[in-house]
Amino acid sequence: MQALLPPSSNHLKISHVPTRITRLAPTRLAVVKCAYRSDAVHFHNGIGSSRADWQSSCAILASNVVSQQPQPPPDKPGTADHVASVNGHKTNVDLDLVPIEKLSSSSSGDDKSCSPPPPPRALTITDLSPAPMHGSQLRVAYQGVPGAYSEAAAGKAYPKCEAIPCDQFEVAFQAVELWIADRAVLPVENSLGGSIHRNYDLLLRHRLHIVGEVQLPVHHCLLALPGVRKEYLNRVISHPQALAQCELTLTKLGLNVAREAVDDTAGAAEFVAANNLRDTGAIASARAAELYGLEILETGIQDDSSNVTRFVMLAREPIIPRTDRPFKTSIVFAHDKGTSVLFKVLSAFAFRNISLTKIESRPHRNRPIRLVSDSNEGTAKHFEYLFYVDFEASMAEVRAQNALAEVQEFTSFLRVLGSYPMDMTPWSPSRGD
Repeated sequence: MQALLPPSSNHLKISHVPTRITRLAPTRLAVVKCAYRSDAVHFHNGIGSSRADWQSSCAILASNVVSQQPQPPPDKPGTADHVASVNGHKTNVDLDLVPIEKLSSSSSGDDKSCSPPPPPRALTITDLSPAPMHGSQLRVAYQGVPGAYSEAAAGKAYPKCEAIPCDQFEVAFQAVELWIADRAVLPVENSLGGSIHRNYDLLLRHRLHIVGEVQLPVHHCLLALPGVRKEYLNRVISHPQALAQCELTLTKLGLNVAREAVDDTAGAAEFVAANNLRDTGAIASARAAELYGLEILETGIQDDSSNVTRFVMLAREPIIPRTDRPFKTSIVFAHDKGTSVLFKVLSAFAFRNISLTKIESRPHRNRPIRLVSDSNEGTAKHFEYLFYVDFEASMAEVRAQNALAEVQEFTSFLRVLGSYPMDMTPWSPSRGD
C-alpha cells in the first residue's frame, strides 16, 4: 500500500468536457494524493502518522500519567519483569500505582509542613480514546483546494476543524479509513446540477458511515487578476457544474467567451493567479478571490439564487440513532426481479407515513444487463439497478425498523448507509454572502 503523500508535481488534472470546452494543465496547491501504504504518512502542515502510531499514542499517554509517580526500588519483588500493556501495545512503563492509603500514612509523621503528594489521577475513557479526543483539532477531509465550497461545508459542519484538501473524492474516503482524517465532508447533490454520482458509487464501495448532513448555499463570483476588466476576458474557467449554473448570467453580461472546465472552482482561481492570465476569468467563491489575490468583477452570477449543495459527513463508526430530534436515514438496495418490485418496496414506506426525500438509481456494476427470461433465447433484456433512498425517520423508531424488515423481503441486497440528524439550519437565498 502507498502512503497518502503531497503531489510530486504541480499539475492540476483537468476533467473531460464535450464540444467547445477544452482542457487545461493548471497548477495547484499540495493536496492529499490517492494511494495505499502502511508506512508513515506526512502532510505539508506537519500532521500525520501511521495507524500504528495512533494506536501506540495511548501507551505514550499512559506513560505521561504515571511519569511523576514514586518509582519502586529495583529489588521490589515482582517488578523486574513487569511490562505494562495499554490498548494491546506493550510498554516498559510501570503502571503499578501507589495505593492511596500508603500516601495517607506517610503524611502522619512529625513533619507537618511537608504536604503529601497528591494521589495519581485515574485513567479515564477520554485518556484512552484516539485523536482528536486529546484536545487536538478535528481533522476533516474534503475534495478540492483551499477556497473550494467543500472547504466551506467542512467548516460549517465542524467549526474550527483542520480541513485537509484531497485531490479526488476517493482520497477523502481513504483518508478517513486510514485514520489520517477523522471525518470527510463530501457533496452528494446540488439543487441545480442534481446528484454527484461518483460519490454515490463510492458510498457503496467503502465502509464509512454517514453521520450527518450540511446544506451550503452556493454563491458564485466572477474573478480575474487585479486591474483586468471583464471586457478583456477571452475565456472563463471553472468546474463544469459551476459553468452550467452561470451560463445565462454570463450571456447577459455580454461575455462572449469560451467556457473551459477544470477540476474545481477554487482550482480555477489558483490557476489564473499562478499563471498570471490576464485574459482569463474564473468562477469561484469570494474566499478563493481572497486566498489567491484576485478581484471580484461580478458577484452572485449563478442563474438561480436558490443554488444549494447538500454534503454528507462520513466517519469510521456510525452514531447512535435518536428520536429527540429529526433524523434522516440513507439506504441502498438491489433486487433480482427488475424494477417490477420497486412499487412494493416504496409502499413499505408509504403505508407507514415515512416521507422519502431522495431516490437515486445507479447501474449494478456486477450485473449491468439481465435477461428477462431465465433461458438464453430471445433478445428481451433489462438493466440491473441499485437504488439509493433517503427517508425522514430514525432507525430508533419502530416504524423505520418495520419498513426495512418489509423491504428486505423484496430485495436481494440491503445496506443502511447511516441514520443521522437532519440539517435544520435555516437559510435564505441572497445575492451576497
